[in-house]
Amino acid sequence: MMGLPRSTFYAKPVAAGEDPAVAEIHDIVTTFKGYGYRRVTAELRHRGMIVNSKKVRRIMRENGLNPKRKRRYVITTDSNHDSPIYPNVARGFEVHGPDQLWVGDITYIALETGFCYLAVILDVWSRKVVGYALGKRIDTRLTVAALNSSIESRTPLPGCVFHSDRGVQYAASSHRKILKARGMFGSMSRRGNPYDNPYAESFMKTLKVEAVYVTEYETFEDVAADLPRFIEAMYNERRLHSALGYTSPNRYEEIHAPDWTKSAA
Repeated sequence: MMGLPRSTFYAKPVAAGEDPAVAEIHDIVTTFKGYGYRRVTAELRHRGMIVNSKKVRRIMRENGLNPKRKRRYVITTDSNHDSPIYPNVARGFEVHGPDQLWVGDITYIALETGFCYLAVILDVWSRKVVGYALGKRIDTRLTVAALNSSIESRTPLPGCVFHSDRGVQYAASSHRKILKARGMFGSMSRRGNPYDNPYAESFMKTLKVEAVYVTEYETFEDVAADLPRFIEAMYNERRLHSALGYTSPNRYEEIHAPDWTKSAA
């Protein structure tokens, strides 16, 4: 609309004598509910407003704008099975470009009655969600659908490593067959050790704080309508990552993708 910034329409009016950064920060945390002061500072700079991070932290504290952390835990990993376990190839793995190391995980989403489940796969290089699947049951079909979605969107070359926990959904023969057919290498965390899969764990935390907890979905259809928007339009396209120099995954890939991937596209 006439090229005006979103804050023109959504931010509260700036009172006489009030620091304009306050209204802008209100707008940012309304859009990105999980942002702490560092990401808010980076977003302000993207909007052309240079503000000291200490000042941003003070404004957020004084106005009650710090993110509300809500912790909930449900076990989604069943490691008690007889299927083969991949060694932890991802540990210490150096990533220098796209589609060299993918990580996958599953989380639950509480509904008004019951749960549904989301399987996601991220490219560690850019932190981008390259594929995902949503289902009403936590079974192998979920992880297989997420893997097929990722392969379809990225077409990785042989040698790409896929890392996950030891859950039966990832150890199942149908999942292992897809990896083998594509020339991909499986990798699995140590038993009960979430620190072996920090990138996926970090994304799931972001998803819960910035989408699930603030929305409180009632039905599976609500989740199916909203989560793709969060993943594709918000997380991949707009959410700033400190590890990426405070750029979004999509923007990072645009800037840093090797020439051969750009020509292939």
